[in-house]
Amino acid sequence: MAAGDVALKLLSHVYWHRKAEFMYGEDTYPCWTLFAVEEGRFFYGINEQKGEAGFGDLVLCPPHVGFQRRTLEPLSFHFLQFVWQSEPNGEQASRWSGKLVIKDRERLASDYLYLKQLPGWDEESTLHKQHMLSDMLRLIQIERERKDEFTSESDDLMEKARQYLTDHAYGSLSMLDLAESLGLTPVQLTRRFRRAFAQTPSDFLNEIRLTRVRHLLEGSTLTLDAIATKCGFENGFYLSRVFTQKIGVAPSVYRSMYRV
Repeated sequence: MAAGDVALKLLSHVYWHRKAEFMYGEDTYPCWTLFAVEEGRFFYGINEQKGEAGFGDLVLCPPHVGFQRRTLEPLSFHFLQFVWQSEPNGEQASRWSGKLVIKDRERLASDYLYLKQLPGWDEESTLHKQHMLSDMLRLIQIERERKDEFTSESDDLMEKARQYLTDHAYGSLSMLDLAESLGLTPVQLTRRFRRAFAQTPSDFLNEIRLTRVRHLLEGSTLTLDAIATKCGFENGFYLSRVFTQKIGVAPSVYRSMYRV
């Protein structure tokens, strides 16, 4: 398997929405199995690798290896199983096993949206889903190659910033306080975060918040003000403005698309 080769065949895809807990705390699969988190967090263990995963993280388990998992909060995720056209082995296989982080959250969110919208398992839909999966894995490859351009100190510091934003996304959050806690000015934080993750801290934060907003618009009857409170926005008016700008349609129009 060449370093840049992510050719694969998709075997199955299931989307789980706000799953409270896994049926089994550990399981094994006969093929490569990917947990792609859209919302929420869960604990995972694969061989010696253990940790937590949330939005932006893909957790990939090789065939016939025990996959430990436990939800830490209601979990929305894509469950995908596939085989490589050229099976990785040795060091290559270990590089694909465990948590894989995608920095381009906007591209990832788009892939997730297409995966959810594609109907059934007809030939055309399956090929499209396979393309979305390949796109996510290719992003991993591209970002790995770019990572060598940055110092480990910069990566570590910005990873701390990313983790803080993820953990505090739905509450009151000050970018000034975050920058000062890292020993940076707000301008330095924005520049270094953009260099590391190809987006500003504010854009990253909005993506996390808007993911939850979309779920609440799809699956609840909460008012826009109530949704704003749950997702870290000041009020429904401001949420509506951000949502329309980022998603391309007003929240009311988006909600109507999911009414049956």
